Amino acid sequence: MLKLAKLPDRTPVKLAITITPDLAHALSDYVTIYNRTYGDKAEVADLVPAMLDSFLASDRAFAKARRDMEAGT
Repeated sequence: MLKLAKLPDRTPVKLAITITPDLAHALSDYVTIYNRTYGDKAEVADLVPAMLDSFLASDRAFAKARRDMEAGT
């Protein structure tokens, strides 16, 4: 057996959301600062998945509840 396990499904899933004007403005500002900081040309849609991933990964209560849910408790 190979040392590397079979990769999980990495097919992107498109998600459409509606946000408030204030959040849209904040995200636009974030992208501007991000691009200035890293010399990049990212768009909001490029950063939002990483932001959500980071948020979920840092939420300990969510991680515990998810483990409990998967364990059936």
